[in-house]
Amino acid sequence: MPQIVTLTINPAIDIFVNVDHVESTRKLRCSAPKRDPGGGGINVARVAHRLGADVLAIYPIGGQIGKLLHRLVEREAIASLVTPSHVETRENFTAYEEETGAQYRFVLPGSRLHRAEWEAVLDRLASLTEPPKFVVASGSMPPGAPDDFFARVARQAKTLGARTVIDTSGPALAAALTEGVAVIKPNLVELAEYVAAPLERDEDRIAACREIAADGRAEIVALTLGDQGALLVTADRAWRALPLTIEAVSTVGAGDSFLGGLVAALAADKPLEDAFRVAVAAASAAVRTPGTGLCQPQDVERLLPDVQIKEIARAMA
Repeated sequence: MPQIVTLTINPAIDIFVNVDHVESTRKLRCSAPKRDPGGGGINVARVAHRLGADVLAIYPIGGQIGKLLHRLVEREAIASLVTPSHVETRENFTAYEEETGAQYRFVLPGSRLHRAEWEAVLDRLASLTEPPKFVVASGSMPPGAPDDFFARVARQAKTLGARTVIDTSGPALAAALTEGVAVIKPNLVELAEYVAAPLERDEDRIAACREIAADGRAEIVALTLGDQGALLVTADRAWRALPLTIEAVSTVGAGDSFLGGLVAALAADKPLEDAFRVAVAAASAAVRTPGTGLCQPQDVERLLPDVQIKEIARAMA
């Protein structure tokens, strides 16, 4: 049985191209497209696998794009349990403007799933005969899936005896937290929306994370802050990661790389502070990778010594 099972209810093919200059109405001549398997859970599986974890990915597929997605995942030597969908799997599109270095990201919502289709994904999870260490449910929600879908994942993971990791937003995150999970990984916008507060200072951010942990909604809150670094908070401890000084090439997949690094390290029984260090290095490595390529293990290893983590819980007490 794999250490980590990821679940992606809204998977995608991520298409990346270069273009000289973006201008309205004019035909834009692009480079040959690069296609990667995508969707939050699939990206987490890709990163965790690269970092040495034994991983299984569960996701629905539909049409020719869905078949391509399955092939791309398996090309990376990641085991899959797929379920059929009556609709074509979605695509996302990212264009890199060479003239300015700007990225333009077009994210499609996915087509509406029937009840039987999203239930089939849960059934795949329930069919596991041995518990993984972690079940990671990550990414956006497609039309047709209920707001409590990730909460249902958390309940099923508990039945299996696995720890649940959630990375989503809005009503889906709120519903999942009512179940009590092991880890959540919001960004600042997602956490501020959940707690209905601006969270402009670290003190406010830590207090919001600690409240979630203290009442059992999540054991660990990993808050990513973009170019400001990250926070890792439990009910009684908190760590601050300073941002690395690196040249950003692409921010696509940085959050998924962070979570993949964190869960892979936890599955390998690394201490929480060390797992946080791996997560920050993985996110920083992803930022240095063009397009939708995510992080590479050699880059993570190279950046690890540069990651600065300090415990700040006692200072904030």
